[in-house]
Amino acid sequence: MDVVTLSRLQFGLTTAFHILFPTLTIGLAIYLMVVEYLWLKTGDEMYYRMYRFWVRIFAINFAVGVVSGITLEFEFGTNFARFSQSVANVFAPLMAYEGMTAFFLEAGFLGIMLFGWNRVSRGVHFLSTCLVAIGASMSAFWIMAANAWMQTPAGYELVDGRFMVVSFWDAIFNPAFPTHLAHMLVASYETSAFAVAGISAWFLLKKQNAPFFRRSMAVALIMAAACAPLQVLVGDLRGKNVAEYQPAKLAAIEAHWETNTAGGADFVAFAIPDMKNERNLMAVTVPNMLSYLITHTKDGQIQGLKEFPKDERPNSLVIFWTFRIMAGIGFLFVGIMLWALVLWRQGRLYDTPLFLKALIAIQPLGFIATIMGWITSEMGRQPWTVYGLLRTADSASPIAAGNVVWSLFFFILFFGIVGYSFFYYIFKTLRRGPDLESPMPRVQRLSGMEPEQNDTESMEVK
Repeated sequence: MDVVTLSRLQFGLTTAFHILFPTLTIGLAIYLMVVEYLWLKTGDEMYYRMYRFWVRIFAINFAVGVVSGITLEFEFGTNFARFSQSVANVFAPLMAYEGMTAFFLEAGFLGIMLFGWNRVSRGVHFLSTCLVAIGASMSAFWIMAANAWMQTPAGYELVDGRFMVVSFWDAIFNPAFPTHLAHMLVASYETSAFAVAGISAWFLLKKQNAPFFRRSMAVALIMAAACAPLQVLVGDLRGKNVAEYQPAKLAAIEAHWETNTAGGADFVAFAIPDMKNERNLMAVTVPNMLSYLITHTKDGQIQGLKEFPKDERPNSLVIFWTFRIMAGIGFLFVGIMLWALVLWRQGRLYDTPLFLKALIAIQPLGFIATIMGWITSEMGRQPWTVYGLLRTADSASPIAAGNVVWSLFFFILFFGIVGYSFFYYIFKTLRRGPDLESPMPRVQRLSGMEPEQNDTESMEVK
């Protein structure tokens, strides 16, 4: 393989590994914020125990996310130096803003969140939890702004082959940004909710600490119930944005070859796109459905992939299926929540083995959907790094392919070690289970946020 392909492969693998951790961090931070609020509001000890248990999972995940994220940012310079030179005036400020807002918030208040129980008031501790949660979401804000700019560049002018910012407002709030950010945030909240629900379901099946994990699962399912249908709506808005600003990507996602001129565009439910011969093999279609989905009209016109030069077409064979895996998981989550609603009304939500097993089985699907979504978004932008303006072939570093090969090998080895360490400590924490016996700090309700200090509480995060 050539250096461009190898660099894309390395960057893609790094991104796929890294994205697992901020996805859980963003969502779990919101979960912890809700749990601590409920503890302060009600004084119910169970919420405090829940916080202390799940914050351990959060801390391990956060640490690995930082390590893998630093690796990813270095690859902009090592693998795509010419891209970095061209977009530095856009990207460098956005990355700096992330550090000055998101990372400083997280780094500054994470220590209080983890170890400050006997050192600050409960109100200050809750504020720290909120600021860490805001910091995690702010990190997504800036990263999504940068990536969305690559999809729909705005607020720039080209000077000697370099992108110079003329309006930071337009560059940040580019056309793809609102749906790009919303799609990622809701995906993180949803993925985290189902992860917590799946772990809780496993303990309920084992009949271990049942009251604790019933409460954990209840909060997680309420969070999932809000996010699952919302993600379907956000996904619909995201699709309309892609249709307007990246029609080649939409055509490749839908394996739509011919622009419909008489009648509506058919939705291809199943097919094997043949890029070479510009057709679909074994296609199963739904008449006019694509026009309904994109334009909400029976005969809305959708550009076909043949409208674009062959060297400017994304790989339909890949993103046709990655998109459908992502969307299929999204609708599966909606179905699971409808099932949960029925069981809740029947009073059987926590003692239906089949439902609990289903929650365990689908636990990793949110992460898979997130990776599939990123593949769809990034490969759908090809052959461009900056859509329509800078090709990927002109963005890679001028280095020997062999250099990327050996670095790719060591990256895979590094990710294997980090991934093994992550799961080792996660499973060790889960096997230990929640601490239900350590002294609990006395706390007032939110109407009087300042509690009495309790120096006897000694339950620290290990």
